[in-house]
Amino acid sequence: MSDVVITVRGEHEARIAPEQATVHLTLRAEGPERGAVVERISALSEPVRDDLISRKSAGNVAEWTSRRVSIWSERPWNNEGKRLAPVHYATVEFSATFTDFAALSWWVGDVAEREEVQLSHIDWRLTPETRAATERDVASAAVGVAVARATAYAEAIGLASVIPLEIADLGLLTRADAPESAPAAPMRLAKAFASDAVGSAGGGVQLQPEEIVVSAAVEARFAAR
Repeated sequence: MSDVVITVRGEHEARIAPEQATVHLTLRAEGPERGAVVERISALSEPVRDDLISRKSAGNVAEWTSRRVSIWSERPWNNEGKRLAPVHYATVEFSATFTDFAALSWWVGDVAEREEVQLSHIDWRLTPETRAATERDVASAAVGVAVARATAYAEAIGLASVIPLEIADLGLLTRADAPESAPAAPMRLAKAFASDAVGSAGGGVQLQPEEIVVSAAVEARFAAR
């Protein structure tokens, strides 16, 4: 009796609490005089920069960045269709990656109360080491699911064992009866979001990120005997 070929899919996922949070904010100043606007944006940036330097030294912040100041001018129109005097604008963007979420909550609450500060969003993530280790574990577990599923199929038809012929990420398994499909993403890392708005005011913002979901799926082909 010739071998029976069994083709299956295996999936697995893991849910892990975020280890880092990167907050993004923009400082903005505007006014009729370019020089005054530049001075204002500099005055706004300095305490934020000093605070982040201090927090990095203390170990609450893993890293932070600040982009150069962007300056531009616009001439608005009034209700009568006439151009008014130029208005000058300046912005500078900051991002900071916190490892201490309690410190992050207090920092967000403090910064949100400052003038001309806009909090954009928070990215919750795992450290590179944890993400890589989790992806390996999840991929291995997905293969185990495929093996168990193929074994169950083989036993259902009275065969005793399965021998792997091909194992691949979704969309990469060769098919004898159809053209090869476009590769699909084998590993997914779902983002986690805070349950409260980052722009909330107060002495401390309660940030409650959801767990990060790492998932993997594989296709496998076995010979059953």
